[in-house]
Amino acid sequence: MILSMILILLGGLILGIPIAVALGFSTILPSLLDSAFTANVQYVVRSVVSALDSTPMLAIPLFILSGNIMTKGKISERLFNFFAYFIGDFPAGIPMTAIVTCLFYGAISGSGVATTAAVGGMAIPFLTSLGYDKVYSAALIATAGSLGVIIPPSIPFVTYGVVTGVSIGSLFIAGIIPGILIGLSLMVYAYIYAKIHGEDREKISLKVRSLRSCGLWVLFKESFWALLAPVIILGGIYGGIVTPTEAAAVSVFYALIVCIFIYRSLTFGSLGDILTDTVKSYAPIVVLLSLAIVFGRVLALLQAPVVLRDFVLTNFAGNKYIFLFALNVILLILGMFMDVGPAIAILAPMMLTSAVALGVSPIHLGIIMVVTLAIGMATPPFGVDLFVAAPLIKEQVMKVGIKAIPFILAFIVALMLITYIPQLSLILLG
Repeated sequence: MILSMILILLGGLILGIPIAVALGFSTILPSLLDSAFTANVQYVVRSVVSALDSTPMLAIPLFILSGNIMTKGKISERLFNFFAYFIGDFPAGIPMTAIVTCLFYGAISGSGVATTAAVGGMAIPFLTSLGYDKVYSAALIATAGSLGVIIPPSIPFVTYGVVTGVSIGSLFIAGIIPGILIGLSLMVYAYIYAKIHGEDREKISLKVRSLRSCGLWVLFKESFWALLAPVIILGGIYGGIVTPTEAAAVSVFYALIVCIFIYRSLTFGSLGDILTDTVKSYAPIVVLLSLAIVFGRVLALLQAPVVLRDFVLTNFAGNKYIFLFALNVILLILGMFMDVGPAIAILAPMMLTSAVALGVSPIHLGIIMVVTLAIGMATPPFGVDLFVAAPLIKEQVMKVGIKAIPFILAFIVALMLITYIPQLSLILLG
């Protein structure tokens, strides 16, 4: 029965059936095959509703809302100009500035798609105006945009914490060093690309001098409130002042104050469209997440986590490194076809038991799963970030995806280090 559920789900995904439909049918399948099974249709319906009764889950729509407010409020442009002041004139300095901006903006939005859209809409025209290839620029932003789900506060980390019971605050702390490491790996390839293909140093220097002409103090004042956002959000969580859910609420009010009253880049009239976009973004997520939680409960009733644990311990001979490598491969493939949130919600509860049995920390497992699935966001042919970046340059998705492959390889190098050196994720937890 367990195998039938998984095959139905995978078959639905392969055939292009909506994930919610495939997931819902897989969840009620055991009760259709066995009328005496505890999780009948009524149980599933009640559980779908009760699964939403979770305070940590409220953090997801709130982080989406604050990210949308800051995206519409053009926060990314101020961050980009500030970082360009310091590193823009170095070799590959402007592409590196775009990566750092994605890294920092991820600490505001918690979303890969929002980061790609916000930074890409501003940075890609800037890069192309300085002579960089437009497809390369879009590929860089699409890959670096994936940092939005790794650098805390990360929406997939919230999802992982909700479905596994692992501390969301600890996941946020554990994601800091891996996120920085991935950013550095992307910068290394950007530097290599610039050395091979060359840059218009004269045009770049002229542009950076223009940015610097207003002075550091003026740039700092313009960027200060944008730079302060992650400090307030993450500092509140790590300082024990607020929970992640409360921090999400704080981030919404902070975004409103900064964008409406300080930068004046938004008006009250524009909030209606932002709220509408947020509801449209969150509605499918909440349906998938609730169904995924119930799917996990049904699998637990069928003892699927125990069966998987015994299978792993038997076939991997207790070798966690082989298990982690197999997990990476599976998630890399799955990430190309499935969004990070639903994948985490479905797989995390199943994988947790096996990972713990092999001595893998639940927090480290969460970091590995999110980082691996984040790569899929920029991997052709179905990476969601590619579908955001490609229209910005009016090019085909596959063209941007092929150009992103070297960045993806750099991402995978960082993934291997994160996977097999758990201290990179756990050292800040003490």
